[in-house]
Amino acid sequence: MNTNQHKPIGTNTLIMQTSMSPLRKTSLTAGIIYLLTFVSIPTLTLYGPIHQPNYILSNSNDTPVIIGGILEIIVGLTSVATAVVLYPVLKKQHEGFALGLVASRILEASTIFVGVAFLLAAMTLHKNGGGADSLSTSHALVALYDRIFLLGQGYIPAINDLLLGILLFKSRLVPRTLSIIGIAGEAPLIAGYLAVMFGVIDSVSPLAALSALPVAVFEFSLGIYLVIKGFRPSAVSNQL
Repeated sequence: MNTNQHKPIGTNTLIMQTSMSPLRKTSLTAGIIYLLTFVSIPTLTLYGPIHQPNYILSNSNDTPVIIGGILEIIVGLTSVATAVVLYPVLKKQHEGFALGLVASRILEASTIFVGVAFLLAAMTLHKNGGGADSLSTSHALVALYDRIFLLGQGYIPAINDLLLGILLFKSRLVPRTLSIIGIAGEAPLIAGYLAVMFGVIDSVSPLAALSALPVAVFEFSLGIYLVIKGFRPSAVSNQL
């Protein structure tokens, strides 16, 4: 008779059975962080008052601008975190591309932080009652924000997703269809960026939003996939 047949399962065995593998933890963390990069969407509304021509002379509440700035800072931090968390996995495919992704994300975050500084400077002029003499200065600060936002959110993400899409395509960590969306999404985003730069379309036009849609779909879908399913098992076995 096998005496081990009814042997109680030890605590250590239960922990081993229920604990999450390191790669699953990485995919879950990366997925959550990717979803957090979308928290700044409300800034489209929150920054409305500061874009008004006579904002400095108005009695507008500055709280929405402060909240928008906080949300953008969160996006900047999470942008870097996505690349850093995925780096140990992605470097096994191509270390140079993986480092390039980290560097690109840091550059993107830098533009976000500088842009927030411009808006907070304009808000400070308003709060301190700068008056008509500060009107041109506030316009310049808001214009600088718009320009650096266009660079940081309209061009650099195309580089990010091109590098990430290639790395994910090679590794098969996620379905290749998803990787292809990331690779192909950079073309319309750059085209939209150039069209806005040369005045062909407005930065808030439907065409500008449409050009950014593939990248948004890729990053949001990637976040959802990594949270729910994690890396594909067949690819994970090759990583071990």
